[in-house]
Amino acid sequence: MKILKVSSAILLLCLTAIVNVSCDDSKSYAELLQEQDQYVNNFLADNKVILDVPEDTVFLVGPDAPYYRLDEDATLYMQVLDAGTPGNRVADDEQIFFRYTRYALASYRNGKLPAGEGNNISLSPCWFRYNNYSIQSSYNWGTGIQKPLAFLPVDCKVNIVIKAQNGFTQEQAQVQPYLFTLTYGRRQQ
Repeated sequence: MKILKVSSAILLLCLTAIVNVSCDDSKSYAELLQEQDQYVNNFLADNKVILDVPEDTVFLVGPDAPYYRLDEDATLYMQVLDAGTPGNRVADDEQIFFRYTRYALASYRNGKLPAGEGNNISLSPCWFRYNNYSIQSSYNWGTGIQKPLAFLPVDCKVNIVIKAQNGFTQEQAQVQPYLFTLTYGRRQQ
């Protein structure tokens, strides 16, 4: 009798779980990744895209410059707005301050970006240690915001499309891509 009651309870729990899962309207992770690709492709369709970084890392510069794909997985695309000062390279573990404005590409429509959000560097300075993801101040920002410094001087300014897997770590599960406008510096700007 006891076994029958336990078996009935387990069966009831399993049925409840199945009903809850089948009634769930949320999207699967694969569906969210597909949507993210659609948002990024929609934005990039209105811009020129070059699939490789120039071998000499001499980029076309300006608001009409192309977006360069920075990785084989197509998770990062960079447009160089200001190439910075030649020779002003970043060192591993160097503290870098940055200013950003980001735009949710899910809301990009008809060639228009939505309102942006970002940081006011004097009120809330943001920084990371270049290539040092063992500390929280670098890890939390994700890998995408550091990537332009692999190619450009510290004082550059870029637009960069960042897919969720390279974005802010606390937001990665939301699978939302952003366009960031980033300006870097060695001290608060």
